[in-house]
Amino acid sequence: MSTINDWIDNEVKTNDVVLFMKGTPTFPQCGFSGQVVQILDYLDVDYKGINVLDNEDVRNGIKEYANWPTIPQLYVKGEFVGGCDILREMFQAGELQDHFKGNGITVRETA
Repeated sequence: MSTINDWIDNEVKTNDVVLFMKGTPTFPQCGFSGQVVQILDYLDVDYKGINVLDNEDVRNGIKEYANWPTIPQLYVKGEFVGGCDILREMFQAGELQDHFKGNGITVRETA
């Protein structure tokens, strides 16, 4: 029998960029998820959004999976990158863009 951990692991490893979030990319349901969506949309990154509010097992499972207590959580090429604060800081410093490019993920060039 597949566990929630196996399901999360599969999502993280089969999608280049995955955002576990509250709500959906078109309708974020928390401010932190909304901020991350804005950053990803601004960079024009292709990603899969997974709404943790749809499934309590996913909501709890993702926190255990990453050993990270908060949502949203961003994964790039199977690797946990961070939550809202980390992503915002990385974005402002230009590090998030470099991280995407270093993993072969196209981002919009920003002036």
